[in-house]
Amino acid sequence: MKNIIYILLVFSSSFVTAQIRGNATIISRQNVMVPAELANADIYGGQIQEFRQKNLVPNPIITIDTKVLNNIVADSYTAIFNIVQIGKTSQETNTLMKERVAKVKKELQSKGVLEEDVIMDVISFVPIYETVVEKKLFSKKYNEVPKGFELQQNLHIKFTNVNQFEKILSACANNEIYNLVKVDYFINDIQAVYKQLRAEILKTLKEKQQFYTDLGFDLTSYEPIIADTKYCHFPKEFYKNYQAFNSTSLETFNKKQGIVTAKKQTTYYYDPITYKDYDMVINSSIVEPVIQIGMEIKLQYTPKPKEQKSVEKEIIKPKYFLISPDGNVNIKELQLN
Repeated sequence: MKNIIYILLVFSSSFVTAQIRGNATIISRQNVMVPAELANADIYGGQIQEFRQKNLVPNPIITIDTKVLNNIVADSYTAIFNIVQIGKTSQETNTLMKERVAKVKKELQSKGVLEEDVIMDVISFVPIYETVVEKKLFSKKYNEVPKGFELQQNLHIKFTNVNQFEKILSACANNEIYNLVKVDYFINDIQAVYKQLRAEILKTLKEKQQFYTDLGFDLTSYEPIIADTKYCHFPKEFYKNYQAFNSTSLETFNKKQGIVTAKKQTTYYYDPITYKDYDMVINSSIVEPVIQIGMEIKLQYTPKPKEQKSVEKEIIKPKYFLISPDGNVNIKELQLN
């Protein structure tokens, strides 16, 4: 009895630990994720230790880089659903499609979605063919003949509150619309976002410049060069997946019967850009997926060449002398000015 209780306590302890850290960090042979994708504290701890033991090499060049990230909650969203309708005739197919769309629009309006925010986009309208066997006395042919029509459209639904999306899914499901293609995120004034980023990155850059000045470096005696970049990432770019499961062991109950393997569920989750490399993050505490807009500036300072003082060269003028041919030493300087 004591052994059973001990085993239960061990399993309970393991279960609680897994729930606290989250299943995405469980590494097993079946999982898709690899340790390199995880924010491992041991890895970064090793980098710090390596930096502390590193010998400094004299370098006259000063590099200052600044990175700022802004997490933006979208002002509006557009969900796109794909609808396929099949009918015996083109008229019947079109009528059935219109009825489904009309029901969806009516239900969406009751849930607060405006009629002008629901747009239809026709993708294709093609006949469906069926192979018919034509038998003759000494031969048999297979002919394709029109059997019906297929109409495919995309339903674009705009909404401004992320909590509306559950109601939109419900309205579409009630009308047998299940194929969600994607959800797009939009910002009304992206220039204002970049303006805020420029202001924050300039503020951070000045603080770093002042830091080097306080250390005794006169940056005015350096020649600067600059490189900058900006980027914008949407939530759909940062979804990862993993599989958390353990296959049956225990010798499969002595293998008396065949094993039917179950389909392992793949889990998807939102994993945004990590903040560890940034000097400043605007709206750092996020709950819902956001648009991440970043800006980076790198300044490189090279010492200005020292000015060399010009030295005036002494000009030596040549002198000419005459020596008398009679042997007497009679030297006279000739003035040739």
